[in-house]
Parts: sequence; C-alpha cells; structure tokens
Amino acid sequence: MEWKRDWGLTARVWLTGLLLLLLYLVFMTILLAFGISYWFIILLAVGMGFFQYFFSDKMVLWSTGARVVEADEYPDLHRMVERLCAEADLPKPRIAIMPSPVPNAFATGRSPKHAVVACTDSIMRLLSREELEAVLAHELSHVKNRDILTMTLASFIAMITSMIMQSFFFSALFGGNSRDNGGAWIIIWVVSIVVYAISTLLILALSRYREFAADRGSAQMTRNPRALISALSKISGRIDALPAQAKEPVASANAFFIIPASTGSLFRELLSTHPPLEKRIANLQKVEAELRGY
Repeated sequence: MEWKRDWGLTARVWLTGLLLLLLYLVFMTILLAFGISYWFIILLAVGMGFFQYFFSDKMVLWSTGARVVEADEYPDLHRMVERLCAEADLPKPRIAIMPSPVPNAFATGRSPKHAVVACTDSIMRLLSREELEAVLAHELSHVKNRDILTMTLASFIAMITSMIMQSFFFSALFGGNSRDNGGAWIIIWVVSIVVYAISTLLILALSRYREFAADRGSAQMTRNPRALISALSKISGRIDALPAQAKEPVASANAFFIIPASTGSLFRELLSTHPPLEKRIANLQKVEAELRGY
C-alpha cells in the first residue's frame, strides 16, 4: 500500500519538534550562563526516558489491567490484526484485552517489533466489524509512525525542567540557598517554570498532530474513513454517557486512548492530548475526498 503523506501535517510535526529542540538549547544556555551544572539531573532524566521507552508496554499493560491474549482465545481479532499488518507492512504485534466498561483502544511499545495493541472488551461489543477494524488500524498507525519514540523524546525537556523545579523547591525549603546566590536561583527557578509550561504545551500539540496522522493512516489502511468516523462518534457518545466513577479507573491511560475517557469538565483544545472530535471528523472527510480522487 502506498501511503500518501499529508505535508501540511508533517510540517507541523517537524516544526513542533524543532521548537522543542530550540527551547532545550535556550534553557541549557541559560543554565550555563549562571554557572549551574545540572548534568546529574539530565542523566537522571535520560535514565527515566530510557526506562519509559523500553518498558512502556509493560507499564501500560500493568496500569490498565490489560491481558495479552492468544489466537485461540480471540481468533477473529487476531485475524483482523494480521490482515491490517499485511496491508501496512508491519510485523504482527501482541494483542491484549482490557476489561472496562469504557469502549477504547490503545497501542504501546518501543518499536513495531515490540508493539502491543489493546482494546477493551466493551469496544468489541459496541462497534461493528468495520468500525473495530478502523480503530485497530488507527492504533497500528501509531506503531508504524513510531509515536512512542517520538513522544518519549519530546517529553525529555519537560522531565528535566520538572526535576530542576523540584530541586529548587526542596533546596529552598531546607535552606540550601545562601543569600549570595539566592537571586540567581530564583531566576533559574522562574525560567524553569516558564520552560516547563511552554514545553508541555508543545508536547500536547505534538500529541494532537500524532492523532491526526493516525486517523489518516487508518483511513488509508482500510480505505474506509467512514468506518472510523462512525467508530469515533460511537465511542465518544458512549463515554459521555458513562458515570464518572466508571471512567476513573482508566483515566491514567487517557493519553494512550483513541478518545480520552475524561472524568471531569472537558479541557480546552490547547490543554488536550487529542484534537476535538469535530476536527478529527473533518480531517477524515478530507482524506475520504482524496481517496475518491476529488
């Protein structure tokens, strides 16, 4: 299958990544200008990123209670994933089922060879075969695009600034700052807060772009964007109808899900990991027009 790239979306992804890199370089320059070396914190952040990258699949499965299932347990689901993987030229990932009344799905793993695609038992009851196939294709698109690697690298600077802010806080709390350097420490602390806020907003924007890209990948993989539009609408409607207590157990995995299971008031688009449903549907309608040749 030939994948038709959305160059506008690709440009936004690259621009966001470059802005994050620039932010990182500016922040390190400011630290060095004040004579502050934070290599231990940076090495610690690298270690955390390394752990997150190599063990993300196990952590997500453990936190959500998802269980890897074999082909003899869910033969139809395995066959569906096999067909999609053949279409996308991907190795078959492990498949997991997550018991939850929240209809949803997610993908994790550091590479296509180490991926896991999971769906809740409720989504299998809610969606038609074509709709479920479209959702699984969306998750496989995340795998094909190596989004776990992208987001792990993007979150690097946010981890560093978060650790520096905590370091300053505890240092001030226990009297670690002298009067001579107290002013410089306050400046660095304020700069850290600003950098953390900006990097977080950029990471959230990057996450939203990755969702648009995965929607596009699903439409191209199945050649049926209407199925994903229908699936997203059904999932969103069912999630909205569920009580808050039913969504709380899976809220920690919202960033991974195809649609977040928000338990509170909806965040504004700027603070969301996912684009609004209306924009995703509009984007899929554009892809449908492309596939039809007009």
